[in-house]
Amino acid sequence: MVDYLANTEINSQRIAAVESCFGASGQPLALPGRVLLGEGVLTKECRKKAKPRIFFLFNDILVYGSIVLNKRRYRSQHVIPLEEVTLEPLPETLQAKNRWMIKTAKKSFVVSAASTTERQEWISHIEECVRRQLLATGRQPSTEHAAPWIPDKATDICMRCTQTRFSALTRRHHCRKCGFVVCAECSRERFLLPRLAPKPLRVCSLCYRELAAQKRKEEEEEEEEEQEPGTGAPGQPACLAGAICGASSGDDYDSDEDKEGSGDGEWPSHVEFYTSGVSWSSFHS
Repeated sequence: MVDYLANTEINSQRIAAVESCFGASGQPLALPGRVLLGEGVLTKECRKKAKPRIFFLFNDILVYGSIVLNKRRYRSQHVIPLEEVTLEPLPETLQAKNRWMIKTAKKSFVVSAASTTERQEWISHIEECVRRQLLATGRQPSTEHAAPWIPDKATDICMRCTQTRFSALTRRHHCRKCGFVVCAECSRERFLLPRLAPKPLRVCSLCYRELAAQKRKEEEEEEEEEQEPGTGAPGQPACLAGAICGASSGDDYDSDEDKEGSGDGEWPSHVEFYTSGVSWSSFHS
């Protein structure tokens, strides 16, 4: 079925419409063999509060962005290769229903659908696309995933020292390794996390110690392997590669989609998969 849709004018028109809605801020999405399989509004749990986001499921990527004007204008486009995606269904609670986590090496976040049926549709469609993409590329499922950020409202005190209370003057920070909400004093260190960014990122004191110890062990093992017999013990590195020792000057603002523009509004949740005209099972076959 994917091959059939790839060769249709309607598929080209749908992809062109998505590109048009993102405008110059989005990247081109039309590629040979790429098929837009469905779209819908999901609620994404952001740092400060849950917000509606538009999601587009292609046969090889998942695209989402902020809603400016529904069906006409979106911004802050994010493109996620499906071979990097792992889904984790989340338990139901009275306050939170129809949720699941989208996990990748660079970013993990929680979304929710308007109903149990929509949730199941999204999960089954994405998982089938991931399965086919891994089969096509010969890659193994991803095993390393970024920790999701704990929402700001989840705690009023630092999750590491449990002493500092947040206020208008004492701001929250997030550890890029564990996702905990921490105070400035408990997140003074920076460490290079290549999967997330090319520069050292803010980490909490506990994660820094663990990462530093792991890095030191790896460097010592490498030096021992390179050490010729009888030349003496390897020296200690002056500073850990990948870490910035001590406090960093300045402050890196916790990047978050809240800076993108909220796209707030009562957007109706919906999902539309373009396989409705034919049996979805034919795509699975």
